Amino acid sequence: MAGGAVVSATGGKDYPGKLTMFVFLTCIVAATGGLIFGYDIGISGGVTSMDPFLKKFFPSVYRKEKEDTSTNQYCKFDSQLLTTFTSSLYLAALIASFFASTVTRLFGRKWSMFGGGLVFLVGAALNGAAENVAMLIFGRILLGIGVGFANQSVPVYLSEMAPARLRGMLNMCFQLMITIGILCANLINYGSDKIKAGWGWRLSLALAAVPAAIITLGSLFLPDTPNSLIDRGYDEAALQMLRRIRGTDDINEEYNDLVVASEESKKIQHPWANILKRKYRPQLTMAIAIPFFQQLTGINVIEFYAPVLFKTIGFGNNSSLLSAVIIGLVNVLCTLVSIFTVDKLGRRKLFLQGGTQMFICQVIVGTLIAIKFGTSGEGDMPKTYAAFVVVFICIYVAGFAWSWGPLGWLVPSEIFPLEIRSAGQAINVSVNMLFTFAIAQAFLSMLCHLKFGLFYFFAGWVVIMTIFIAFLLPETKNVPIEEMVVVWKRHWFWGKFIADEDIHVSGKAVEISNGKPKGAGV
Repeated sequence: MAGGAVVSATGGKDYPGKLTMFVFLTCIVAATGGLIFGYDIGISGGVTSMDPFLKKFFPSVYRKEKEDTSTNQYCKFDSQLLTTFTSSLYLAALIASFFASTVTRLFGRKWSMFGGGLVFLVGAALNGAAENVAMLIFGRILLGIGVGFANQSVPVYLSEMAPARLRGMLNMCFQLMITIGILCANLINYGSDKIKAGWGWRLSLALAAVPAAIITLGSLFLPDTPNSLIDRGYDEAALQMLRRIRGTDDINEEYNDLVVASEESKKIQHPWANILKRKYRPQLTMAIAIPFFQQLTGINVIEFYAPVLFKTIGFGNNSSLLSAVIIGLVNVLCTLVSIFTVDKLGRRKLFLQGGTQMFICQVIVGTLIAIKFGTSGEGDMPKTYAAFVVVFICIYVAGFAWSWGPLGWLVPSEIFPLEIRSAGQAINVSVNMLFTFAIAQAFLSMLCHLKFGLFYFFAGWVVIMTIFIAFLLPETKNVPIEEMVVVWKRHWFWGKFIADEDIHVSGKAVEISNGKPKGAGV
């Protein structure tokens, strides 16, 4: 494992170099891999609230909504087949992420992005032309494979290309693209629902081909990261690439650390077994806990099913889609806030502030819905009252957008040493997709049974995850990813899992003073 003994007060070495236009543009192109994920999140909830779509593929849900006027508001859309349409993608992404790990390690990050975009493109075409539920869900599975590959490779690519002091900002471009994808999907749903001929849902699903084409073509022009080039034996190319992306010839120290990291990684024959070793316990815990908690914020309840949710609590069809557009816009703008503050304020402050804000808003929204619908699910919601619900949901989304949204992808992608990085990111993606699948599949049934208590359920989890961050996540801002072991070693809890000899500088163990790496800052 690579590592330097002397770190700055911010937590790690400050390698020479600057943010070059080359790095900025390559990171923007790579981050467009988030468009396919975001577009799908936004589009699936919108089409499942469109009457022509429900009539064609889920007629029983349509009849239940339209014909049974006595149906409990909480249970109108409760259908396991309907939720399978949404959640099947995430199960496919979970499985694909493990294969993507191997592709990413052996062939480089860019080819994993290319493969993901190409498969997503085929899935979009199938969904747009779907004639039955089987064709629809098969298309969703292909979309899921594309998402699994993109989510595996893009965050790692961004973290490896970015200078340490700007890694948070550039990595969060991935989350920004996710939110832009969601907003574009919501706008398209709002427009396509107005097509009177009833084929608007086809347009919504087929247009997923646009973000897929962007990342597929864009990835062909992306360079490989220095980390990946060194790991695959292209040392001279890695040296030239590092010189280019840092905009300076003074790259020997960073290059040498990358070489050491690669040499350490090549000693690992079985990264999946190695990741279970005691010294990697902190990173493994975070790679499981952070994506697990991210899904239990309840955000996917809002983003998957925003139109269905608003329709359920009394909004008309068109106004429910418009409300989803408003939420999408808030998501984009507040992700920008995180991008420009994460490398100044740090990860922990954003996590803690966002968690507090989300908890308060979920309690308020649950209470507002309880007052109008109670446990019976019967009632109506005046426009002014409904506007208050939307406002607090937007404040909740804002809290997520500058905390758990982008940080849920950033932190796991930056904490793993090279020798287990692909395996670690695969675990991160698979856990994320597993619980995205679970929440997507269970949400409509949970809404039917828990009623307004569903918001209290997620609020309780937000309390738990905020406490978890407060006690167990060290600050990782401005730390080079090859130096991250120092951060874990000096943590009050995780330090006990890392032996002194596990910390290296150019192949030599760091001198330990009073249980901390010497010169490691406070």
